[in-house]
Amino acid sequence: MKAVALNLIRFTTTAAMASIAAFIGWRLWVHYEMEPWTRDARVRADIVAVAPDVSGLVSEVLAHDNQIVRKGDVLFRIDPERFTLALRQSEATVVGRAAALDAASRDLARYRALDAGNTLAVSKQQVDAATSAQAQAKAAYQQAIVERDIAKLNLDRSEVRASVNGPMTNFELRPGVYVTAGKGVAALIDTDSLHVDGYFEETKLSMIQVGDRAAVHLMGESADLIGHVEGIAGGIEDHDRSSGASLLANVNPTFSWARLAQRMPVRIALDSVPAGVKLIAGRTATVVITPAGDAKPKFALFPKH
Repeated sequence: MKAVALNLIRFTTTAAMASIAAFIGWRLWVHYEMEPWTRDARVRADIVAVAPDVSGLVSEVLAHDNQIVRKGDVLFRIDPERFTLALRQSEATVVGRAAALDAASRDLARYRALDAGNTLAVSKQQVDAATSAQAQAKAAYQQAIVERDIAKLNLDRSEVRASVNGPMTNFELRPGVYVTAGKGVAALIDTDSLHVDGYFEETKLSMIQVGDRAAVHLMGESADLIGHVEGIAGGIEDHDRSSGASLLANVNPTFSWARLAQRMPVRIALDSVPAGVKLIAGRTATVVITPAGDAKPKFALFPKH
């Protein structure tokens, strides 16, 4: 009797353990194969190359590396003396061209008055010449105004300002350095564009919709970030195809039978960021997607690092 009871206990225990193992195995299979989550995610942001619009010697640096700046803040100044002199020269040119235009306009008015009186003191050819001279003087005056405005713009652009909000990175500029127009001297990270790019297997894209809730866990952080799916990439690079000399498709003939699912970028907009969490572009993250109507992730075991 005791042997039967013992065997029954062993059978019940084995069956219970097998059921638990089967349930855990099934849940793990569903979690890894059927539910939309990924450990392959990164914090991303738009990077603005800080570059001067004019060339010259740096006279003053007002920002430093890793400083958080606001849009419109002056980062550094280029020696304005040359641009000031150019503006004064262009302003003098405007005055001279204005005087020439005034004289040409008076001459044209005088010739037209004489021509209207039907006198022989002026010919039609002289009136036409005066009209042409007045038009040329007017064009020269307008050109001088444009050159003056360009000189003023160059003087204004000798102050290089931040175009977005965010921290300066790799900024090592010092006074006395010669900078060239259009050549970047530092990177400015646009904090207003911070988001997370999650790279999901293509087999899970059918379970992801724009607007779905997203839980984001940054490596090294205890609190989770909350966001939503903002968009799904429209395409990725096909490394197995290129164009040949005849502009026809050149497809790599090598094919691996152990074919892995491609990973597609999914953009996650951040709605709620806990206090103290450092959002730094490039940080590693895990993302779990939940349908928009659900209040919490489908699987309770959130896959943190």
